[in-house]
Amino acid sequence: MGLGVGLFLAAIGAVLAFAVSDTVSGVNIHAIGWILLIVGIVGIVLSMIFWSSWAGPGYFGRTRRTTYVDEGPGPY
Repeated sequence: MGLGVGLFLAAIGAVLAFAVSDTVSGVNIHAIGWILLIVGIVGIVLSMIFWSSWAGPGYFGRTRRTTYVDEGPGPY
């Protein structure tokens, strides 16, 4: 889930949770709104965490390998 999808879900969830006053039999619109709002916020937070590390998930668990190039003996 990207940042745009998280923002979209949070916006739709906020509208359903706070702005809709109609009732539907068998469906709790406010509960669906809260669920979408929470999922959207979690998606935004996860997107920001993984966005800060350009190498992607699991980057900090690996050790870096450095390459040493020996160009031979120096000029004498």
